Amino acid sequence: MIIREATPKDLDAIWDLILGLAEYEKASDQVKTTKEQIGKSLFEEDVAKCHVAEIDGEVIGIAQWFLNYSTWTGVPGIYLEDLFVKPEFRGKGAGLALMKELARICVAKGYARFQWWVLDWNEPSINFYKKLGAVPMDEWTVYRLSGEALEKFAR
Repeated sequence: MIIREATPKDLDAIWDLILGLAEYEKASDQVKTTKEQIGKSLFEEDVAKCHVAEIDGEVIGIAQWFLNYSTWTGVPGIYLEDLFVKPEFRGKGAGLALMKELARICVAKGYARFQWWVLDWNEPSINFYKKLGAVPMDEWTVYRLSGEALEKFAR
């Protein structure tokens, strides 16, 4: 297994894995982006980053992430947007290897935090994250403005 930064040649595989994650999370109808937008964000605009897990030349998992910032620590951190491994490759260490690579980046660059969200019904992932030593931020509630609500508020 190889863990590496994604390149533009990985875009089709990344797109398929994004759609696979949306299906797993029962949210396929919420994917509004396009493969082209993902490619632009990752490889042209430097909005986000992606690492891939590859076995025998096949991309079998992704970790898409971007930098966030904490005024309390005064340094950036990594926010993991998507972690997904093809079902047939789960349990072989790809998810763990992707997470370790992002943790290494945090430590090497002096970032203070590595964080992500997980759906409250996703027990396999919750258990996996707890085994890594991650702790839930139960005292915080995520809020979101989007769509019509965002537009209305902006006016």
